[in-house]
Amino acid sequence: MRGRMLCSAGAITLTMMVAATAEAQVVNVWPGVAPGSEGWTQQTRTIENTPVGTVIFNTVTPTLTAFLPAPGRATGTGVIIAPGGGFVALAVSQEGEDVARWLQERGIAAFVLRYRTVEKRGDGIPQMDMDTAGRYGIADGIQAVKVVRRHAAEWGVSPDRIGFLGFSAGGMVASGAVLQADSAARPAFAAMIYGAPFGVIPAIPRNLPPLFLAWAQDDPIALNFSNRFHEALRAAEQRPEVHVFSTGGHGFGMKRQGTGSDHWIDAFHNWLESQGLTRPAPSATP
Repeated sequence: MRGRMLCSAGAITLTMMVAATAEAQVVNVWPGVAPGSEGWTQQTRTIENTPVGTVIFNTVTPTLTAFLPAPGRATGTGVIIAPGGGFVALAVSQEGEDVARWLQERGIAAFVLRYRTVEKRGDGIPQMDMDTAGRYGIADGIQAVKVVRRHAAEWGVSPDRIGFLGFSAGGMVASGAVLQADSAARPAFAAMIYGAPFGVIPAIPRNLPPLFLAWAQDDPIALNFSNRFHEALRAAEQRPEVHVFSTGGHGFGMKRQGTGSDHWIDAFHNWLESQGLTRPAPSATP
């Protein structure tokens, strides 16, 4: 991998190390230490070949990994992907890189977000509520949208066609980005797959961007909070696209199980098509 320094234009200058491979670039989300975790000393740990693929623990430095389509296939649409993991881990392959490559092949730029997770020691789960544990990931998600928009021309995406896709805890990160008070900073669309706010349902602003929700009825984790979030959206007169599969469990991601949930990503792509987001944008690289 090779590194180079990138400086953003505008009032805030971000200096980021970029590592490029033939397939992806890795960009730091923050210019220095991520705000709020200055005292973190835990070491990042990666475990391969788990039931949900590659899993990363103790993420201290949040990054975006960019999977860019070939210029001739680029649509100008981009999607930030936040894997799940209960805010103590990130399922970066099955709920991140595998999804990114699928979208990349179809002309959609994908950016896998490795957001901060709280320290996991031994076999224990940190004793803190999800609103507390998730605040770092949500901050990273909001910042990630800004970073992708700043590099939109370089990465061949349109600033007004950058969306957010989150799984499980990553769905809470996506919801934080889409429900933030600054409407101009929200993503252009958002999808939450067996994910939503885990704790207190935030206030639902009006005139949200298009939303896509999906979960399985046999998912004991997501069934409650996904339903709660859907009802809150409906009460606020929002009309998200909703797919509730009969089976699939929690954490199906890109896993093939012979269930209806195997086809969530096809439904998501069809929904993007209905929004006009699978056709080349005027600003997309020819």
